[in-house]
Amino acid sequence: MLTAKQVQELLKLRPLEVEGGYFAESYRSALSSAIYYMLTPDTFSAMHRLKGDEVYHFYLGDPVEMLTLKPDGTAEALLLGQNLDGGMRVQHAVTARKSMAQEFTERDLSPTFRSNGTGNPNDAAYQALAQAGFSDWQLQIDGLVEQPTGLSLEQLRAMRSRVQITRHDCVEGWSAIGKWKGVPLADVLTLVRPTAAARFVVFHCADPMDGHGTKYYESIDMEDAYHPQTILAYELNDATLPIANGAPLRVRVERQLGYKMAKYIMRLQLVDSFAAIGRGRGGYWEDQGYEWYAGI
Repeated sequence: MLTAKQVQELLKLRPLEVEGGYFAESYRSALSSAIYYMLTPDTFSAMHRLKGDEVYHFYLGDPVEMLTLKPDGTAEALLLGQNLDGGMRVQHAVTARKSMAQEFTERDLSPTFRSNGTGNPNDAAYQALAQAGFSDWQLQIDGLVEQPTGLSLEQLRAMRSRVQITRHDCVEGWSAIGKWKGVPLADVLTLVRPTAAARFVVFHCADPMDGHGTKYYESIDMEDAYHPQTILAYELNDATLPIANGAPLRVRVERQLGYKMAKYIMRLQLVDSFAAIGRGRGGYWEDQGYEWYAGI
């Protein structure tokens, strides 16, 4: 168990290097004072003022160490080993991960919902599935689960659904409001029963990103996976999800930027580490230098 003073000393030595990074560049409003305080020597007392008497976490170091700060002024350290970026660690500390994204009404819908990223995967297997109306498509779910399975689009449609009208914010600077219908990811996970070791859900997609066959992929942690607004969407604006927007299935993670919303999903893999996937950073764009946690 660490005391508040020991936490202060630890953070003086390792000051969460986020100045000038994606997080500091993107979040200038109410969170900016929290970022400032986290980069000062009195980090613990500042965070304690910000969070009141709640128990909360933040991340630092390489490999990552999670500090759980408690109301009595003590902190418990846990070595996680997963090297995530500083921006993600800070944001975990100063945002409420269980909060709901704003939802809108049908009067707020954008006239069109533009496609982001790939508009039609240049992949023979995907094109064959699309030609058949995705009747032969199955979502494969495996990895650290007790019951690996495959689910057809018909089976997913038969499950409990959620409808939400939310704003999509693209890292390129545009936004659009759309009405999404899909199955809560939490319900799918209930079917396959993740093991205690599962820490992340990885979305493997059909769209090739280069001439070498590299496919798009993304990931979220289990907290976002079980969030009630995280759905596997198969409809957009009361119509079957168009190919340009990710048919037959895309994920909606409403409190993150658009590149986290993987389209053309073929497989869900539950893992405890990204080390064996891509370049080990948790997503195609993350492998190119984007932040893993793209919260808004």
